[in-house]
Amino acid sequence: MFDLPEWTGAAEPPAQEARERFAGVRFQPVGKVYHYRADGFDRLKVGDWVIVDTVRGRQMGQIAALTPPRDRSLQLKRIERMATGRDMALRHFYQNRETEAMIACRAEAADLRMPLKIVRAEYSFDGQTLTFLFSSDQEERVETGPLRDVMGRQYRARIEFRQISPREVAKLLGGMGACGIEQRCCSRFLTEFSPISIKHAKEQGLSLNPHDITGMCGRLRCCLVYEYELYVEAKRHLPKLKSIIGTPFGPGKVLEHLALRDSVRVLVGEGDLAREQIVHREQLVPLEELKRLQEKAASGTCDKHEGGNCDCGKQKPAAAAPASGEAERQRGRDLQRGMESRQRDRERGRTQPAASAAAPAPEPLASPEETAARLARAERRRQERQARREQARAQRRNTVGGPQEGAEASASAPAEAPGPESGAPPPARADDNRRPPRRPLPPRKPAQR
Repeated sequence: MFDLPEWTGAAEPPAQEARERFAGVRFQPVGKVYHYRADGFDRLKVGDWVIVDTVRGRQMGQIAALTPPRDRSLQLKRIERMATGRDMALRHFYQNRETEAMIACRAEAADLRMPLKIVRAEYSFDGQTLTFLFSSDQEERVETGPLRDVMGRQYRARIEFRQISPREVAKLLGGMGACGIEQRCCSRFLTEFSPISIKHAKEQGLSLNPHDITGMCGRLRCCLVYEYELYVEAKRHLPKLKSIIGTPFGPGKVLEHLALRDSVRVLVGEGDLAREQIVHREQLVPLEELKRLQEKAASGTCDKHEGGNCDCGKQKPAAAAPASGEAERQRGRDLQRGMESRQRDRERGRTQPAASAAAPAPEPLASPEETAARLARAERRRQERQARREQARAQRRNTVGGPQEGAEASASAPAEAPGPESGAPPPARADDNRRPPRRPLPPRKPAQR
């Protein structure tokens, strides 16, 4: 009890920090690598067999790498344990039964007339799961329920069916490639399939004949992406096709890009003296670009004068005088900006005062003839209104005074009534004097409730 640290005051030895360990596990000889946490497995090395948990259950895989994944934020599972001798014996036992299961499944699929092709049968290391890999030419999903029931009665295992692409079929079957290599690239070293399009063949100047660019799987060859980036990068520094360039042999026309040699094939000369030459990129002179630079230098202008950052001494030509309608366009732009600002204020829920509104554009001055005509029209309208008012007053006097007063008024009136331009009211009509006065209406009785 006297050796305890709290009694003697001695400090405990610092604990070694647990270092994170990762391992890449591969389940097929040339398959994709899946990363797992390998904390606690200090003696783990490449080539060891381990038991891990996957979406298809517990599987046995082989260590392919001891490097961490690119994305450290992923939640990785941990390796369960190292594989034992019994696990290895079970794995070899069930691997020998995979070919028998594949043949039986093909026979049952033919009896059921199902449009699929069984490519491989795979057992899990403990024999609890039997997976059949198949391919189909149909675009729609193939219903494998009846075949699963038949195979489930023959084998005491969980039966699964998984459809694979034509590229994966060619990888599993293996064989000689279309280029003549004894073993296809997908079966030898390709762990993942890259997306390939016809653009890769066009960029490299290859023949677009399907027989030349398709592989044994019926898809575009995987090797089209091997040199694609090199061709793209080389064409960025090489002149364009059919452009005129300078070479040590004289001016020539670009016929072909030789990206792997960083050169171009040029046609030099004309007529009977024309010949093709291969010229390296460092020996080329861009004549068209050089001509544009010479024309710009001869013009005596500089584009940098607009920002005030040029000290070459060259002056830019003076800008042309503004057109006669420039003031009108400027006024229209001011009005447009004012309308946009008011619209923004309304959207923000604010009321913009009238003083801050954009001032309306002044109307152009009219000619003296237009001003006189406008004044004459206004005077004529005023006289017409005055005449209508006088006529209404005369009618009211005739109605109140009776027919005698109306007759006297008509007798005293001048024989010739002046027109509306003189300002006097028009003469009253004769039937207006004979019209009897209106009788007042009797009072309305209140409604009985």
